[in-house]
Amino acid sequence: MNATHRLELRDICIQLGDQVLVELDAEIGPGEVLTVMGPSGSGKSTLLAYLAGFLAPEFRARGRVLLDGQDIGSLPAEKRGMGLLFQDPLLFPHLSVAGNLRFGLPRSVGDKVPRVEDALAQINLSGFGDRDPATLSGGQKARVALMRLLLSAPCAVLLDEPFSKLDTHLRHEIRRLVFDRLRAAGLPSLLVTHDREDADDAGGRVIEL
Repeated sequence: MNATHRLELRDICIQLGDQVLVELDAEIGPGEVLTVMGPSGSGKSTLLAYLAGFLAPEFRARGRVLLDGQDIGSLPAEKRGMGLLFQDPLLFPHLSVAGNLRFGLPRSVGDKVPRVEDALAQINLSGFGDRDPATLSGGQKARVALMRLLLSAPCAVLLDEPFSKLDTHLRHEIRRLVFDRLRAAGLPSLLVTHDREDADDAGGRVIEL
């Protein structure tokens, strides 16, 4: 467990033309989940795009994004240390389940097989390594996507309504898995959602846009 990561959002302001979409000043400590709620079109996903480093050019943004005290605002997306979970699991269809997990591991990891097998066991998918991701259920895909993210060793995590496409009966189970794992890893996390139950299960502070 690495409980040292901290994400600071200092005087963030995002505009589209003259319209201010998002204003935010917050600090997210190790293992904390900050939830930003709002209806569609309120700027939630735009905020994540800005933090992750791929904000569309038609938006204007200012403010500082500090990760472990370092201003990452000028870094390219792949250098920011941010892990992302989206509405869709976005598993690579040309790779097996194990191949998707191997993709998440840093190149510095030598023998990836034991790490992948252990990761599958942690999400109750032992023996699924050779499976085609298309054969998995929605909940299984969500677990693989989460584990791939964790294996990539991010310093902070951005969650873009990752539970919205799951069957209702699965949502609480997958929410609990995701938030428990993020807390255990000591990762500061920002969740954007329009679902109050997501915020309730996240258990942290809530900011409404």
